Amino acid sequence: MEHAEKIRRKNRLIDAAVFLVILVSLSTLTLTLFGNQVYGNMEFYYSDMKAYILEMQGLDSGYSFPYPVFFKLAALINLAASPEMAVAIATMLLNSLGVVVVKLAFNRLAYERGTTEGGDWKRYGIPDTGVAWPVGVAVSLLSASLFFISMLFPPEGIYLPGIRFRYVGVFSPNPFHNATYMAARPFAILAFLWYVKLLPVYEKGEAPLRDYVLFSLFLLIATMTKPSFTLVMVSTAGLLMLYRLIRAGFRNFIPTVRLGLCFIPTFLDLLYQYKGVFVPEDGAEGGIGFCFGEVWAQYCDNIPLAVCLAVGFPLLVLVLNFRECRKNSLFRFAWLLYLTGFGEAFLLYEKGFRKMDFNFSWGYMYGVFFCHFAALLLLLQITIRKIKEKKCNILLILQWLAYLWHLACGIYYFWGIFLGEIYY
Repeated sequence: MEHAEKIRRKNRLIDAAVFLVILVSLSTLTLTLFGNQVYGNMEFYYSDMKAYILEMQGLDSGYSFPYPVFFKLAALINLAASPEMAVAIATMLLNSLGVVVVKLAFNRLAYERGTTEGGDWKRYGIPDTGVAWPVGVAVSLLSASLFFISMLFPPEGIYLPGIRFRYVGVFSPNPFHNATYMAARPFAILAFLWYVKLLPVYEKGEAPLRDYVLFSLFLLIATMTKPSFTLVMVSTAGLLMLYRLIRAGFRNFIPTVRLGLCFIPTFLDLLYQYKGVFVPEDGAEGGIGFCFGEVWAQYCDNIPLAVCLAVGFPLLVLVLNFRECRKNSLFRFAWLLYLTGFGEAFLLYEKGFRKMDFNFSWGYMYGVFFCHFAALLLLLQITIRKIKEKKCNILLILQWLAYLWHLACGIYYFWGIFLGEIYY
């Protein structure tokens, strides 16, 4: 037992040390990019950073940003750094926080129940020494890689039918030119995970109060950082809870109301943001309009192909592991989130001068991100089990190659933006 405990401590120490090196490297790389965006020429490093710098200082940026978390953090850093560097550091810190959250989530969820306590390992004659450090290092690398994947695109000079741009109209789970998306993402991930944690138990009244409070808090902070995730999350959760309520003949009415109360702080904040952004001013047209892909079609002539390029890897995981996917509540909810995001991007638009900004695409991109998150986690779980059972096959390799394809495209895409190429 003492020897096994020493090995466990060694595994955890090596895993933590390697992850720290990865996190520092990633943070340094992204801080350099964000520094180029705040100091550089917008012709080469296009972003909204210049407007964020003005907003953080309380100056007129020409835009409305009624979601203060990112700007308050930057203002705090501004006490010890220039306004430009404060915004760059705030973006880096929140983006890196997302990496930490994913690593902790994968550490907890990637291994089947019993593996870290020795239960499953013992079946295969493996001592109770916890998760071997090479597995932990692999999880660290995968956690970081999730923040570099992109949409699929062909080499330069090859054009796909109806696809005008690599990014615009197809979209990426990692839009490096939009700081508020990256700033809100760690809180969006936490809200997503806590809602999935509540899903199997809220109707039975088995969830502790702290889980309701934490879900409500994470969702509110995500909303106060950028509401794009919230619009998709609230719609998906509301439809799912309504379906369960009707299916149960309203017998779960009280538990549904209890979970619904968690959304009230977010609803109140959304009402405030709605007033500041969507209500028309000076006679201008405002509000939300309905269409059938009208805005999306301005940037892409082949939406079905664009969808496949954005979620190729998750689609493959879904097709090749359909039975297992049906049993996985996290994977199912990620796809529901994606479908809601797709529906909102396809059917809704902001009236007035914001119409062609296609701001409902941000919620769609969150759906794309969570599909990749859930698919990678599921594939990791399956791979760990297959390795223990010595049953690896060509289909498993094919899924990993699909993920590596997204990652290779993402690294190439990031490197181009890092060198000053236009994001679209």
